[in-house]
Amino acid sequence: MDESQTNQNPKSGYKQSIPPYMKAISGSFGGAMEACCLQPIDVIKTRLQLDTKGNYKGIIHCGASVSRTEGVRALWKGMTPFATHLTFKYALRMGSNAVLQSAFKDSTTGSLSNQGRVLAGFGAGVLEGLLIVTPFEVVKIRLQQQKGLSPELFKYKGPIHCARTTIHEEGIFGLWAGAAPTVMRNGTNQAAMFTAKNAFDVILWKKHEADQKVLQPWQSMISGFLAGTAGPVCTGPFDVVKTRLMAQSRDGGELKYKGMIHAIQTIYAEEGLQALCKGLLPRLMRIPPGQAIMWAVADQIIGLYKRRYIYSAAL
Repeated sequence: MDESQTNQNPKSGYKQSIPPYMKAISGSFGGAMEACCLQPIDVIKTRLQLDTKGNYKGIIHCGASVSRTEGVRALWKGMTPFATHLTFKYALRMGSNAVLQSAFKDSTTGSLSNQGRVLAGFGAGVLEGLLIVTPFEVVKIRLQQQKGLSPELFKYKGPIHCARTTIHEEGIFGLWAGAAPTVMRNGTNQAAMFTAKNAFDVILWKKHEADQKVLQPWQSMISGFLAGTAGPVCTGPFDVVKTRLMAQSRDGGELKYKGMIHAIQTIYAEEGLQALCKGLLPRLMRIPPGQAIMWAVADQIIGLYKRRYIYSAAL
């Protein structure tokens, strides 16, 4: 799926590119499916990362505590911004990666080097981090951190109200709190993910770039799951810092964390090195399965497009 954009029919020599908009469409459908399935794990991850007093003993205890004290529906808090942001994020990620891969291809051979694949993935991650992920996650995290059974007591009444309140209290750039660690996290994540997905497709299923093979959904899920494990391990501290920066609001006082570097130093000094890895296990429980779901959907959509508009046209 994360291949160079040229497909060739071996009988006719016919070549045609998969349009970036088709990559974007496939990503958006995959993102919507992922959000519906995995939102509770994201809520648990956020609560663990914001738990500075040790109230939660682990993933299961956190999930059980939230369900018991706030109701099962609390595990789907922030669903609207989460699903919306995943749909747009994957559309931008897959579309921009396709454009960047085309730009990095060798002009003579049309092939894409591993370095070009990494750079394309990093660039796609930076774009999605700045344009989509940061503002949506600020709203999502602030909704998720609200505790209790009485919605009327919540500061934020919903996604739109949260965004308006944030802008009113902190200015428009309040929606971009934590942008630096978000960009670093997403850029590194996507550089690793697109490179690994292509590698696993070749190693496990002998699917090479520009061939006509379309993976079965279960094959895409395995490749996507394995590819999705690399990023969280490398970017755990960035994710913790991002969450802390996004969750804080002035509320009449000074911000505790002044920026990415200050947040890392403060968390390390107050809570120790292990605090920078908080939420890693639920991230590993959410991101690899999420990538498995997304790629299963996206690969099938692209495969359908290839069969109908590329290979059939080349016959």
